[in-house]
Amino acid sequence: MTGLAVLIPVALGMGLLGLAAFFWSLKRGQFEDLDGAAARILIDDEEDTAA
Repeated sequence: MTGLAVLIPVALGMGLLGLAAFFWSLKRGQFEDLDGAAARILIDDEEDTAA
């Protein structure tokens, strides 16, 4: 039972830390252009194919 008294606050703290990291990355604009990043992998770089 004392293990739960330690593990529950640790789990809640890690969850809040993950939520804070998500909101921080959302504020920094990490998720603004998801379609551009997905399509960018399909574009061939001419510098790489010329070598």
